[in-house]
Amino acid sequence: MTVKRLVLWRHGETDYNAAGRMQGHLDSALTPIGWNQARFAVPALARFSPDLVIASDLRRATDTATVLTEGIGVPLRIDKRLRETHLGEWQGLTGEQVDEAYPGERQRWRLDSTWAPPGGESRVDVANRSQEVVLDLQRDGSEPDDTVLLATHGGLIIALTARLLGLPIATWPTLGGIANCHWVELGRRDGIWRLHAYNAGMTG
Repeated sequence: MTVKRLVLWRHGETDYNAAGRMQGHLDSALTPIGWNQARFAVPALARFSPDLVIASDLRRATDTATVLTEGIGVPLRIDKRLRETHLGEWQGLTGEQVDEAYPGERQRWRLDSTWAPPGGESRVDVANRSQEVVLDLQRDGSEPDDTVLLATHGGLIIALTARLLGLPIATWPTLGGIANCHWVELGRRDGIWRLHAYNAGMTG
């Protein structure tokens, strides 16, 4: 498979997003706003003419992806390697609760991509497993596809983008967050991934 373009699309707003809680591998649900965000993004994403959509198995990503695939008639695969960062003991807590129970550690996590929350994963861990999805696409012997869209999660998108661009790990925290239902576009030329758009999306 010749993948020339990747679109990394974050899921719509969830009940945990709305409540300010950290999700990780917890299987939170889209809010009505989240469903509408996904629907609103479909016309813009359809312009990429994706040949395949691969979604995280967490329902917030799968549901978001289904809005697109049903809207434009594109095949959907599910891959658990596209799950969000496992946040270990922090999952389900608000940022304030984490700061109270683990003073200074949330800031450390933000600034050190090799550090993991207690019982969880680091950004480097997430980059390692998600990069395998891209490598599998390149090893696949099926018909060539130009564009693949990955419906996934904000933390994973940051980690995978940094890894594919070959950024030094120390610089990964300089990448900003990805808003709900926004995306990153990467193009591959001469064997090198290049950044075409970051945190792009529709507003209105």
